[in-house]
Amino acid sequence: MKNENDLERLLDILQKRFDSNMNRHEGLNWEKIKSRLEIDPKKLMILEKMEKSGGEPDVVGYDEAAGEYIIFDCSSESPKGRRSLCYDVQALESRKKQKPDGSAIGMASEIGIDILSEKEYRYLQTLGSFDEKTSSWVKTPEKIRALGGALFCDRRYDSVFVYHNGAESYYASRGFRGSLRI
Repeated sequence: MKNENDLERLLDILQKRFDSNMNRHEGLNWEKIKSRLEIDPKKLMILEKMEKSGGEPDVVGYDEAAGEYIIFDCSSESPKGRRSLCYDVQALESRKKQKPDGSAIGMASEIGIDILSEKEYRYLQTLGSFDEKTSSWVKTPEKIRALGGALFCDRRYDSVFVYHNGAESYYASRGFRGSLRI
């Protein structure tokens, strides 16, 4: 965080989102989450990057075994600042012409988040309707990736769909969603 005002502004945004979407985190207490965030500047910087790239991060659960709060990108559509990306660095390097600006896995690493798995994506969809006009890359099993493919998901017809594409493909409406544990 650049300064105390930036920290307060980010925490205020996160709290308002938390309070407005209690269905995503029933039984969880904002003050406990806030105190955990205030002692971890690195996680706050990651949340700031998630927010700036359009992710609208919000708490979606608590992992009892790990003792961690789980945060996902909860923007209604795939985050605007994370679209038009191929799947990973290998796919980016394989493109000879019309390369995208980056890859989903590469950008997730730069931000400090993990790309959602298919299971996490499906869980997110139980909390609301997301990606009704866009789509999001999801973690791809190594077997599929080794053959040149990658998976993405979206929501259409009130159902969640999983598709495949060449990992080097990219579209203006496809991005990725991330997760962070605190």
